Amino acid sequence: MSMYNAIKNSAVQFAFELKIENSEKLKNFSKIIIAGMGGSHLAGDILKMIKPELDITIHRNYGLPIMPLESLKERLIILSSYSGNTEETLDAYDEAGKLGLDRAVITVGGKLLEKAKNDNVPYIEMKNIKVDGVSIQPRSALALNLKSLLKILGEEEILAELTKLKDDFHPEDFEEEGKNLAEKISGHSPVIYASEKNYALVYNWKIKFNETGKIPAFYNVLPELNHNEMTGFDTSENTKGLSEKFCFIFLKDEDDHKKVQDRMNITSKLYQDRNLKTLEINLSGKNIYHKIFNTLTIADFTSHFTAEKYGLDSEQVPMVEEFKKIIENLK
Repeated sequence: MSMYNAIKNSAVQFAFELKIENSEKLKNFSKIIIAGMGGSHLAGDILKMIKPELDITIHRNYGLPIMPLESLKERLIILSSYSGNTEETLDAYDEAGKLGLDRAVITVGGKLLEKAKNDNVPYIEMKNIKVDGVSIQPRSALALNLKSLLKILGEEEILAELTKLKDDFHPEDFEEEGKNLAEKISGHSPVIYASEKNYALVYNWKIKFNETGKIPAFYNVLPELNHNEMTGFDTSENTKGLSEKFCFIFLKDEDDHKKVQDRMNITSKLYQDRNLKTLEINLSGKNIYHKIFNTLTIADFTSHFTAEKYGLDSEQVPMVEEFKKIIENLK
């Protein structure tokens, strides 16, 4: 029940106070690079959605983004790894150090924390949250990661707004909706669609279905998919069998560009005309912070109950652990 309880108790993360160690070494930058993998870069995606004017580059690879050294020197390199042992992030940390770049670290512990301490690099040591005696998965620590990122960047106003959610955000309100949605997608692989400005949300939905639900899931954004992807589902007698196992979930947002809203409605109708299963989720909330965490909590519960329906453990990620062991043996 660790994942279920982690979802129900996720609001507690908004209450945590965070401290930057070696803060005197932290400089102000208007441009940043966030290096992280999996759940550890999701906070950066969300921040880009909340404050799109920020110059943020998300790096999901070894080393650093390919750009001139002078451009790299203009940026703060934030290394984010929940476990502190993600090899791609550790590699990025070392590369940034070799180039003499300014760094900051967000982690629970591991090798990354050890390096930051030894090198006197500014860092936030996040609380290692445990549910039912088990440390939560990185994908479950989004609020804590986001608060840590905001703290590093000095975004105190947004940080204060997020902290308010500790009192007026109630994850349990979305359990029934998640359970019902899991029933509706049963037997199908979800394809989640949203506007480009809501990319961070739709990508999060996909990850939750993959890691928590343990099922194939895919995503795309409008209007781009109207120029390519949808033609792959223009079913005929010879190809309809390839499409009938998909369920298309449209994340609808009244704040989207009117033309994008029109495109979403038309795309859904075209799919329905071809006997493809479509569902709609209306993004709602009294402000952008509620809107984000409301819909992601629906995704959490939906993916949890999806795993449960298939008799699978929604908490652990055995294939990832198996992969890590194989990679480790190559060293």
